[in-house]
Amino acid sequence: MHGSSRALSRVAVVSVHTSPLAQPGTGDAGGMNVYVLELARQVARRGVEVEVFTRRTSSDQPPVVDDVPGVRVRHVAAGPYEGLAKEDLPGQLCAFTAGVLHAEAHQDEHHFDVVHSHYWLSGQVGWLTADRWDVPLVHSMHTMAKVKNAALAEGDVPEPAGRVIGEQQVVDAADRLVANTGAERDDLVTLYGADPAKVAVVPPGVDLDTFGPGPGRAASRERLGWPADAHVLLFVGRIQPLKAPDLLVRAAAVLLREQPWRRERLRVVVLGGPSGSGTAHPESLAELVAQLGLDDVVHLAPPTPREVLADHYRAADLVAVPSYNESFGLVALEAQACGTPVVAAAVGGLRTAVDADPLTGTGVLVPDHDPRTWARALADLLDDPDRRAGLGRRAAARARGFGWGATAEATLELYARAVEARRA
Repeated sequence: MHGSSRALSRVAVVSVHTSPLAQPGTGDAGGMNVYVLELARQVARRGVEVEVFTRRTSSDQPPVVDDVPGVRVRHVAAGPYEGLAKEDLPGQLCAFTAGVLHAEAHQDEHHFDVVHSHYWLSGQVGWLTADRWDVPLVHSMHTMAKVKNAALAEGDVPEPAGRVIGEQQVVDAADRLVANTGAERDDLVTLYGADPAKVAVVPPGVDLDTFGPGPGRAASRERLGWPADAHVLLFVGRIQPLKAPDLLVRAAAVLLREQPWRRERLRVVVLGGPSGSGTAHPESLAELVAQLGLDDVVHLAPPTPREVLADHYRAADLVAVPSYNESFGLVALEAQACGTPVVAAAVGGLRTAVDADPLTGTGVLVPDHDPRTWARALADLLDDPDRRAGLGRRAAARARGFGWGATAEATLELYARAVEARRA
């Protein structure tokens, strides 16, 4: 067992609005789901039990699911199981907190050593439960309203003032804050007045057993039924303005308008489902594809299990991450682990996840969200297979330094320091 975890026996993880067991890529399920589940599994492997509390969203969900030894997921009843948007969840936080406290009341005193909450809604619950149990609160923001509102996609809806206030309360109440990158740490300190001594930078990881170069592009394309000579651009993520899949589609339209000869080989694959403000017009991306006359080029598909997703990464020539904001960008890291270069927006954590140095780079960072800029960046790489191959090799090598084990070790150290400070 890791040295710092010896004083710890059990961690309560709060993830109100999305279950770590949900399929990422649709609804509210995304990188945070992957983060919570993978971190919990790695912490459990190091001898510390984890109980994850999440809201029940279906009558089919059992109250308790044992994922792997040491990781238990509790589905807490709070409000109607279905049809409740994330924006409505603040009204259910009291019910959710009551469910968490009720579950813990059946255990021995001091059942949990620390509470780790994810996203501001969970932070509100974590604030109360950690205070009730007299244990430290460790909080991960994942995204921040002030950061999102400063870089909204066209037509997207600003985060409400209630969220900004709620986030500030959680930042003030937390014993420790986890930032994915140095940039996120700076945002916490400058935008929310966080105490720098309480903020620790712990990079997320990637499942290196699933995401790796594997048998290579040709074998993956054969399994997926993709043409061997196609130029494939891949988008993976939720279909919403924040993630900007429409930007990739518009860039493809610019590319074909300026260089129509590419049409025979170009293939744009979008894996994901409507989410967030994208649920208001779930067909908007398909309508855009039709409007631009790209039905033969753009292929929209639902999210896939991770093993199949890894094949998609390997089969693609480039993975595009055009988001307006990302706290880190797990898609970029997963793609690079599979040996595929990434073309990403130069925002948030993507500037850390993707190395854009001309000599050591693993991908390209695009400075704006202009489809013409993106079209040029994509075309330059499609036309330079040697450069793509070099980026891919360095991408796979760099990703090997981002295993979830290292994330778990650093997080356990943070838990231990928080517990020691509380006891002192």
